[in-house]
Amino acid sequence: MTTAVHRPATLEDVARVAGVSRSTASRVIAGTGFASPAAREQVTAAVDQLGYVPNPAARALVRGGGVRLVVAVLGTSAAVLDDPYVHQVVGSAARVCTPAGVGVALHWLPFGDPRGLDQLDGDRSVCGVILVNTTEELLAAVPLSLRGRVVSIGVGSATVPSFDVDNAGGAEAVLRHLYASGRRRIAMVTGPRWLPCAQRPVRTYRHLMSLAGLPERVLPGDFTAARGRVAAGEALRRWPDLDAIYAISDDTALGVIAGLRDAGARVPGMSRWPASTTSRLPG
Repeated sequence: MTTAVHRPATLEDVARVAGVSRSTASRVIAGTGFASPAAREQVTAAVDQLGYVPNPAARALVRGGGVRLVVAVLGTSAAVLDDPYVHQVVGSAARVCTPAGVGVALHWLPFGDPRGLDQLDGDRSVCGVILVNTTEELLAAVPLSLRGRVVSIGVGSATVPSFDVDNAGGAEAVLRHLYASGRRRIAMVTGPRWLPCAQRPVRTYRHLMSLAGLPERVLPGDFTAARGRVAAGEALRRWPDLDAIYAISDDTALGVIAGLRDAGARVPGMSRWPASTTSRLPG
């Protein structure tokens, strides 16, 4: 003996029981378009009889409202999608969107090629876009029809609202802490030069080193651990008296630590400058 498997009622089931066409049943349930009073009554009765629950994804697609929030990340290669920071953004978005029945997708926007935004604009399943690693050029490339559904983490514009992080203030706090602990030969591993948010900590570093009369020791980075590891080795070769390295991101810092250990340097435990009579940076 077999037991029938219960399945949720479909729109086709509603139309069949109500004795109307599928399109008429859809119009009545969605509350859009024309349907006679008799048809409305029949469809309503069929919905109650079958316990029909409209599919939120299908309804959103019919209405053009979209069922996916896209986290669109600008980067020179798809490797940017592996960044732990990007994963945090996606995870946070999913925690908010899931209860609302909205999915979250991750999308790579190749640097220098704005056509990815046009692709998202033409996708009816997309209800909104969060831009990550935003540049002025990317903001300018946002299609008119996509505005109102786009926000940015980083720089924004008059038509694209943004949530920005005070990474310059964070850099200043780290550097002042290093200075207060007696560090005087501080190098910095930066982020991508094309990214506006990555340049603010660099400007802060240069400003504070100038105020303190300390030398600038800047090495290019790209937010990856691999580059941080290489940069640590370069820093030790160029400046053997180094006593601190400020890395712009967590991944970069992990790479720097690995590079220092490769060279036999302990972290913490790098050589320190003799205590200064001034333990605070000027300003």
